[in-house]
Amino acid sequence: MNRIEIKTTSRNQMVDITSKIAENIPGKFDGIVIVYVPHTTAAITINEGADPSVRIDMLYLLSKLAPQNDSYSHMEGNADAHIKAALIGNSVTIIVEKGNMIMGTWQKIFFCEFDGPRTRKILMELIAR
Repeated sequence: MNRIEIKTTSRNQMVDITSKIAENIPGKFDGIVIVYVPHTTAAITINEGADPSVRIDMLYLLSKLAPQNDSYSHMEGNADAHIKAALIGNSVTIIVEKGNMIMGTWQKIFFCEFDGPRTRKILMELIAR
């Protein structure tokens, strides 16, 4: 298992981590890589990475679905972050062939911060064919 550390700079943020994942995959590896976030207020997703407005739109809609200041029972001030993380999910699985992740032309892997800024961990596990 590999551990990657990431420092986020704002409360809600989507950070492209595709290259960080790719650099931890050996060149001749065939199988899958599981990318997992062990935090309840952060998430991981695959989406379009060419147009930054996609990230802006996603964060905008998530803020509408779970606004930061609402009448939540959870009193730590980050209930919205828990909801956003649950909606996006905590892991992705990607097929790897000869050390290359098999992804669509525009796809990137994003770490989603919903309670930052913070220093976070991303875990990745390679499972060979």
